[in-house]
Amino acid sequence: MANTPQARKRIRRNERRALINTNRMSRIRTFVKKVESAIAGGDKTAASAALKEAQPELARGVARGVLHKNTAARKMSRLTKRVSAL
Repeated sequence: MANTPQARKRIRRNERRALINTNRMSRIRTFVKKVESAIAGGDKTAASAALKEAQPELARGVARGVLHKNTAARKMSRLTKRVSAL
């Protein structure tokens, strides 16, 4: 249990940040799922449009520290490869 005021404050801050980061990751996953569903549907124009929307979200996740840069690069690369293969 936290005994110092600083530790108590840190716990409160961690709870707030965890909620914010959870929402950010959920938003990123939603954008990625839109791309994957367009790919599954076979619609190249919709898939490429969804990919253009997903790329800034992934980059924002890296900038905010919820995703590692290599993870975002790998996801972007794989999605781009799948869209171009349609």
